[in-house]
Amino acid sequence: MGAETTLMKIVIPGGTGQLGHVLARAFRARGDEVVVLGRGSGTAAPEGSRFVPWDGRSVGPAEGGPRERWVDELDGADVVVNLAGRSVDCRYTRANVEAMMSSRVQSTRAVGQAIARAARPPRVWLQMSTATIYAHRFDAANDESTGHLGGDERDAPSAWKASIDIARAWEQEQVDAPTPSTRKVALRTSMVMSPDPGGVFDVLLRLVRLGLGGPIAGGRQFISWIHERDFARAVGHLVDADHLAGPVNLTSPNPLPQRDFMRDLRAAWGAPVGLPAAKWMVTLGAFFLRTETELVLKSRRVVPTRLLDGGFSFEYPEWTAAARDLVARRRGR
Repeated sequence: MGAETTLMKIVIPGGTGQLGHVLARAFRARGDEVVVLGRGSGTAAPEGSRFVPWDGRSVGPAEGGPRERWVDELDGADVVVNLAGRSVDCRYTRANVEAMMSSRVQSTRAVGQAIARAARPPRVWLQMSTATIYAHRFDAANDESTGHLGGDERDAPSAWKASIDIARAWEQEQVDAPTPSTRKVALRTSMVMSPDPGGVFDVLLRLVRLGLGGPIAGGRQFISWIHERDFARAVGHLVDADHLAGPVNLTSPNPLPQRDFMRDLRAAWGAPVGLPAAKWMVTLGAFFLRTETELVLKSRRVVPTRLLDGGFSFEYPEWTAAARDLVARRRGR
């Protein structure tokens, strides 16, 4: 993680998913105390962490009366990393969009309220966001200062605007939180590549193994990605980087077109060919799989200027080496 050796208490709301496991492993490896807030019984919590239940919105009375148990965990914690939010792998129906929006906004609001009430608030609040907030484009890369936020692209389906609206509201909720003693960072995260089952790398590798990992709709659209180790290291860097606040892109410095991305993944796996898929095939498949074409057709060309300017060095800046490492570790399972 970061260079700091002092052990910390890290609270991770929504930390029972894949990214929570990635971060919990990294923090626990350096000896930090990790508390995961989640729904259910806690059986999905990362090994070595302490699970505390929460509903993602309730904090208890503002004045007097008992507070929710999870609120007390933030009082005296060093770092909060909020990962909570409903999965975007669904059709953008009105009900699903409302559920995605409310799960992100309400959980962020609850975290902000808990920090505001803390006698000893965390020194930093890292809030999950998404690189999808940037515009669908091919001509230039998006960074934090010169990038274009999406929502009004002429060549993007109107349904894609929903994810932009959600991302904007998600980030604004953190900005509006009255937490003057806590540094706030919005993690505009690209696709995190991990060999763990159930993640995006697992899905892409399955396509390769089935012979389907070819260009999609021509393959010009850019894929922004980050290796799981660099994701965890970047989070650690931001914990220590007191000069960094606001939006920070968590992504490799080298996004690449989908056709090249899948070619390198096929080479790493040893698959000689990958069948292409036309746009109409993707649209039809997304309908039957109850998901959205945005996940594979949007050109996400995002670069991490603030991370690089802040002194962060990537272990896996190039996809070729990252793909080889991930495939080797997956085979090792």
